[in-house]
Amino acid sequence: MREYIIFTDSCCDIQPKLLEQWGVPYANMTFSFDGEDKEYINTDITNKEFYDRMRKGASAKTAAINADSFARAFEPILQDGKDILYVAFSSGLSTTVNSAHMAAEELKEKYPDRKIVIVDKLAASAGGGLMVYMAVAKKNEGATLEENAAYIASLIPQHCIWFTVDDLEYLKRGGRVSPLVAFAGGVLGIKPVLKMDEEGHLVKVSTARGRKKAIEALADKYAELSYEEKNTPIFISHAECDEDAKQLADMLMQRHGAEVTLITEIGPVIGSHAGPGTLAIFFIGKHR
Repeated sequence: MREYIIFTDSCCDIQPKLLEQWGVPYANMTFSFDGEDKEYINTDITNKEFYDRMRKGASAKTAAINADSFARAFEPILQDGKDILYVAFSSGLSTTVNSAHMAAEELKEKYPDRKIVIVDKLAASAGGGLMVYMAVAKKNEGATLEENAAYIASLIPQHCIWFTVDDLEYLKRGGRVSPLVAFAGGVLGIKPVLKMDEEGHLVKVSTARGRKKAIEALADKYAELSYEEKNTPIFISHAECDEDAKQLADMLMQRHGAEVTLITEIGPVIGSHAGPGTLAIFFIGKHR
């Protein structure tokens, strides 16, 4: 079997040390604060520092990974005689995957015997991390690059990605909700329940009155969409709300006998858009 490396990006919200344990290198998306020229990557600032700045009114914007950055990351792997399976950030949220395709085409001329296969996972945050986790498991079972790419692609329509936010102000800043909706939500304590759709876009599905009801709504979505066997991995990610993440994990276990595989933090790149207090659940279910 031809040797290959699973590759991803920092939008998967898996800690670098864990990615290293999995044998998965990654490329960094950057972000910057409005009014500053400095560009950061997730590891340049702690999550607490980042979200504290957001709570004090700072806004952050992100930049897609460009083709040159991908080429620099891919080339050493190709030089080492290995192929690449890149499990990519959603094309519904970023042009990053397009940059990866450009880099792959450029490198194909230089390394005609090597392969770079790119799977647009149509997921973000630990949803991307879940797909990487499953790709690593499949590789460890002996799957070839082509078999693994087909496997990950087959999971995309069943990849359930549900989340809620504690403060609509941050979605308003990013243009995801109107100022009127954000104001009304703040006054009435309304929390949106959102999902990532079949095209990798974020869409609001419903609302809940209060944070506890919003967390319960995420657990209810798991009950509605998960398979009866409850034997597929579950990832939870959160932005500075670890107690809420634990509460959601407890609900899943107590109400549905489902054990969470991994709880991870949402880094600044994804947090730039969702803000502190974001809570998300990711699993393979019946449909998106």
